Parts: sequence; C-alpha cells; structure tokens
Amino acid sequence: MRSCFVRISDEPTDVPVVCWKQLAMSKSYVMTRVVGLLALVVLLFAGCKEKIMNERKGIVTMKGKPVTLTGTPVKVGQKAPDFEVVANDLSTVKLSSFAGKTCIIASVPSLDTSVCDIETRRFNEEAGKLGGDVVVLTISMDLPFAQKRWCGAAGIKNIQTLSDYRDASFGKAYGVLIKELRLLARAVFVVDKAGVVRYVQIVPEIATEPDYNAALKAVKEL
Repeated sequence: MRSCFVRISDEPTDVPVVCWKQLAMSKSYVMTRVVGLLALVVLLFAGCKEKIMNERKGIVTMKGKPVTLTGTPVKVGQKAPDFEVVANDLSTVKLSSFAGKTCIIASVPSLDTSVCDIETRRFNEEAGKLGGDVVVLTISMDLPFAQKRWCGAAGIKNIQTLSDYRDASFGKAYGVLIKELRLLARAVFVVDKAGVVRYVQIVPEIATEPDYNAALKAVKEL
C-alpha cells in the first residue's frame, strides 16, 4: 500500500501515515468480496436443501425394496401443476389441454407389466361409464410406439396413454419419478374442472393395484 507522508514537526523527519481514503477503499473491496461469497454460500445451500427436499425415501417400495421418489409432491387442494407428455402420435400433450374436464391421472411404471396391464384395463372399463366430462390419462415411461402397440393389442379405447419418456415432466411435477429406475411410481390423481387436485394416492407398494373405488368416488363427488 502506498504511504502518505506529512510533516508533524519542525524536525526534518517525515512520518508515514496511512492514507485513510485508500484504506476505506480497501475495506469496501473486502466487504464486497465477503458479501459476494456469503451470497454464493446461501445459493449453494438453498440448492442442496431443495435437492434434499425433492428426494423422498420411505414412501414406496418395489417388491419390498425401498425406492427414492424425486420431484415435487402435490397435495389435495392445490392447483394441479401443468406438464408436457407425448401422445401415441408423438404430439405434445399438456394437462392444460384438458381444461374444463375432470381428469383421472394414473401413473404406472410400464404397461408391459401385469399389474399395470390390469390397472389400465380397469380404468378403461370405468372410463366408459363416466361420461364425456371426465378423461382418464395413463402416463408411463414407455415409448409412445410401445404404448400404441399395447393399446391396440388390449383394445383400449376409452382412455389416453401418454409417455413421459422425454424429460420426465409429469414425474417431476407430481413427485412420482423413481430416482433409481427413471420409471414412474404407481399413483392416482383426480383433478377437477377448475384444475384443482381433489384426490391423491401414492400406492405404497408399486407391485400392487391402486384403490379404484376411492378414486372413482372422488370423481363422482365433484
């Protein structure tokens, strides 16, 4: 640091005195760096905290083995998050595409498994009884081509199968993305015509069927 010299007596001696202006500038610089570092630490902590909060263990199991769910869980009474999935014809479909309709959204690991097969056939059967104001969406990580093939073989006509394979938009938005497998957990959501979540079931054991009657009752009570 450059010193400033002032004469403090008649003696021919110059005494170095700290230049206060430069000192003040140095302190300001240090404080700016400190504040910047603190802000960075806060942002990193917030990111870590969000990541931890969005990973939930002990909610579901797959054949008895605990798995980790990632994403943001939804609750009854909240506005249903929008999402983007892919239809069998590769077009993009959003939840907002069904505005004004009551939606039953069933997420399953894969249509090519026995429990998912049974569940989707059951919802297809029930959908035929619910009328035009209710749509049933079954979402999985299966490729759209595989879903189309399965629907053709199973004679599915009353529900829409949609794929979340592209970026797990639905799985993340509804907190049902399985971290270890990048599959969707088995769950059922009911969203009313106003876009509000009215029913949620995250099935504790993925290898078991959901509570059909509870979900259908929630729809009929709207």
